[in-house]
Amino acid sequence: MAPAAAVIVVPVDKNWEFKQLDKEDAEFLPVSQFPTNVHLDLIHHKIIPDPFIGKNELDVQWVGEAQWVYKTTFKGQPVPEGAKAVLAFDGLDTFATVKVNGTTILETDNMFTPERVEVTGLLKEENELVISFDSAYLRGWKLVEKYPEHKWGVWNGDNSRLAVRKAQYHWGWDWGPALLTCGPWRPINLEIYETRLADLSFDSTISENLKSAGIKATAEVEGPGGKVKFELSLDGEQVASQTADANGSGSVTVSFHLDNPSLWYPFRYGEQPLYTLTATILSGDDEISSISKRIGLRRAELVQQPLLDQPGTSFFFRVNNIPIYCGGSDWIPADNFIPRITAQKYYEWISLIRDGNQFMVRVWGGGIYEEQAFYDACDELGVLVWQDFMFGCGNYPAWPELRKSIDREARENVKLLRHHPSIVIWAGNNEDYQYQESAGLTYDFENKDAESWLQTDFPARYIYEKILSDACAELIPSTFYHPGSPWGAGRDTHDATVGDIHQWNVWHGTQEKWQDFDKLSGRFVSEFGMQAFPDVKTIDAYLPLGKDDPDRYPQSSTVDFHNKADGHERRIALYLVENMRYAPDPLEQFVYSTQLMQAECLASAYRLWKRQWKGPGREYNAGALVWQINDCWPVTSWSIVDFYLRPKHAFYTVKREMAPVSAGITRKIHKHPRDKYTRVYIDTETKIEVWGSNLTLEDLTVDVVLKAWDITTGELTLEKKIAEGLVLPENRSTEVGALDVPVGEKGKGEENKIVVTAYIVQNGKQIARYVNWPEPLKYVHLQKPKELKVVLNDDATAVDISAEVPVKGVALECEDDAVKFDDNLVDIVPGEVVSIAVKGATKETKISTRYLGMI
Repeated sequence: MAPAAAVIVVPVDKNWEFKQLDKEDAEFLPVSQFPTNVHLDLIHHKIIPDPFIGKNELDVQWVGEAQWVYKTTFKGQPVPEGAKAVLAFDGLDTFATVKVNGTTILETDNMFTPERVEVTGLLKEENELVISFDSAYLRGWKLVEKYPEHKWGVWNGDNSRLAVRKAQYHWGWDWGPALLTCGPWRPINLEIYETRLADLSFDSTISENLKSAGIKATAEVEGPGGKVKFELSLDGEQVASQTADANGSGSVTVSFHLDNPSLWYPFRYGEQPLYTLTATILSGDDEISSISKRIGLRRAELVQQPLLDQPGTSFFFRVNNIPIYCGGSDWIPADNFIPRITAQKYYEWISLIRDGNQFMVRVWGGGIYEEQAFYDACDELGVLVWQDFMFGCGNYPAWPELRKSIDREARENVKLLRHHPSIVIWAGNNEDYQYQESAGLTYDFENKDAESWLQTDFPARYIYEKILSDACAELIPSTFYHPGSPWGAGRDTHDATVGDIHQWNVWHGTQEKWQDFDKLSGRFVSEFGMQAFPDVKTIDAYLPLGKDDPDRYPQSSTVDFHNKADGHERRIALYLVENMRYAPDPLEQFVYSTQLMQAECLASAYRLWKRQWKGPGREYNAGALVWQINDCWPVTSWSIVDFYLRPKHAFYTVKREMAPVSAGITRKIHKHPRDKYTRVYIDTETKIEVWGSNLTLEDLTVDVVLKAWDITTGELTLEKKIAEGLVLPENRSTEVGALDVPVGEKGKGEENKIVVTAYIVQNGKQIARYVNWPEPLKYVHLQKPKELKVVLNDDATAVDISAEVPVKGVALECEDDAVKFDDNLVDIVPGEVVSIAVKGATKETKISTRYLGMI
């Protein structure tokens, strides 16, 4: 018998054309790229304006209600006897009808599910492939009308999105535009084979002492069997190999044992070695089909156990026996038009996350199961991933055909992503349990009869606690599955003592002061945030006339249009007016003020919550994921880095709070009436509490020094070593002490003009610093420095900043985007020089500054 032929894979990515299907005189035009979507192609041909500019989003809404068709021709391939030809569609967005040479081969209704169709009997020497796309928006509304008994309801977008398995943010969100795309958004390939490897997976078990690893690798074989060779290598060197017979079972499993495996760690805690696991079907000496995946070996756990001295349970991630304080951020798709996000752009985003000292990124449930390049970057750079399934902010239906589609979607995407060591948790949805609570939908946690859930007005419980749970249990048993975010094992989703919470009582909700974040903590806060304007250069990029646009001011209709949050005008103004003196003009200073506000707010959250990471048994808060790291278009939002990868100032304050060692101070005012009636005779104490956070894995012996200055004069009022030879134990925060704010004379209200700095010093070297100001800052009589020195050093690698009086929030600015600052928005106190590393500068680089109170 002749040996089987090797699998042939031919990309179908050339000669694509598109046109509007429901327009009689429309002509086919070449696509702008492939994969693609309709908006990219229409923009390319100038049929529509760029929706990201001005208010053009409004002018392109017709695109989402039209029908579109894509077509190409491709050469056929010889199909040997016994073999087959398959067209593999990695992603079609969303309601697609696919024809080959006039014959319908596929109809799809799920953007997230790859499809494979045999076309052996249809292929000719020249073949036509035509894909017609219906309007997801209109089809969604037809489905809503088809199921009137369902209790439809959403936050963001409209009800039609709940009926459609498509990226939910395409309907618009409170940070993004409504742009309902369609098209072949992921690759299409023609495959010719008799036998192929359909999948390669593995499960690993790491011993508790981390000294050995067991690996069970499984290859799924489609077609007649043969031998499957498994190889495991590291850095190009083979470490294990085994060959097994397929025996016609369709599945082949082998086991490896490794002593002293090279383990994968989150960055800063170890290296990120990635083994290559390869499976190859052999026919004699010939290799027929092969799959390789880069995998990481790590022991990852989510620990939920009783705590000492507080109610509830912990919620922390432990990787290779190391508890990780997961300061990080939430991720939305990095563009409304996903096909144009390059692998390089993904790498730049994840590098920025790592450079910002963020250990975890949460892939939010209203976007997409991200591209492999996203997770590859997380694997390589050591960033942990919290992965949501794609459901968000609504009451999803669960009719039988939809349940079947969701089950396929879940299993296919888990298979695609399960080899990535960075993914340490899968969650069923984003805020759907919160929606259930707010809408009063039926939910009895004690009822475990899954079929009965489908008869309630909250049938989506069946999706999260049955379909997705079963898929994960079967396909990724060693990765934790969490039914939702937030989720607390049946308790109210706002219960701070169990599971994760979304803390939106700053900005949304009761609109608390951010200085009170310590009272708004939870075991793991997977969302919280504060808005800020993007970089001025980003605003200029979306204004139709740039710097000359008449709408170039903060309250203009165009600038307001580029903020999708309800009530954003009031909320930004509320937090600004509560905290600082500001004015809307000039635009540059207003943008700075909002970014300072966001930076102060978010730093406060990280600092106060990380204070509650107190060591074994006292992991009272184990994570803070800010909403959000990124944007999908140029916009004012909660992001800490804007659409063009320009960091806002909060990026730097978060980076400082998540440094290996950090210092913390908070001020507390204590009032003591002399009797229970008096309104006059009240003794007031203003105390500062000081702590240190050590996220390294070794105990540090340090000194803690406090210095204080009069803000108005720059006079030093205190210099005191409040701790000497203090041990900051590994991987926790430690209280240092409390003392009165140092003033010349008590009872005169001088506390409100004293700035206090804590320095953590090891072996005579400063390793952490934090400057604490009286709040609110609007009451502080800030002084303009006579001389704010900003000096670029001789080799243009650092900027040194100093002043003779305390200066709040010194920001470095440069017109050249190639100039990158390692830190920014720093507080300056007399007698010291703050040095900030810089890349991309020359001696001729012009660096300007901005600070609070300069205007």
